Amino acid sequence: MMTDERALRAEIVLIGRLMHAQELVDGTSGNISARMGPDRVMTTPSGLAKGFLEPEQLIVVNMRGEVVQGAPGLRPTSELLMHLEAYRRRPDVNGVVHAHPITAVALSIAGVSLAECVVPEAVVVLGLVPTTPYANPSSEENQRAIAEVIVSHDALVLQYHGTLTVGADVYEAYLRLETLEHTAKIIALTR
Repeated sequence: MMTDERALRAEIVLIGRLMHAQELVDGTSGNISARMGPDRVMTTPSGLAKGFLEPEQLIVVNMRGEVVQGAPGLRPTSELLMHLEAYRRRPDVNGVVHAHPITAVALSIAGVSLAECVVPEAVVVLGLVPTTPYANPSSEENQRAIAEVIVSHDALVLQYHGTLTVGADVYEAYLRLETLEHTAKIIALTR
């Protein structure tokens, strides 16, 4: 868990830029968060493009989702419930990344699962990647869809929607996202 707030803001902004550059998000989609302490989470704001964020635009919330610190006019990500659920279920998790990677989402639409042992390196890094049942984005239904499965997995595909990756820090969560999408591309090419 990173305790230097300025460094954490810079890291989240960098990860947002990487996600945009790698086409893991588009427009204003996706979101990133990091645990700052037992009752504080820094998150990206709703409605802003992750590839163009500035450090001062990030928002700090408590574990009830209430804003503790943030720029006027900005709200926390609409997917905050999902992020907070991951932190509640996994005390070891200090970073959460939700993205919409093209190939992983396409495979979920086509009904192709990433929960098979196909690419050995991906299994070592991610384990088997389950797909959650479809749930409306930004909803309590989506929060419930990940609740049990996130307990034993570091990467999930959200049916028809995107992915959720977690890590000991936000950078590890991002790297797991890269591995997930890389694996999805390999599987898509083989099919």
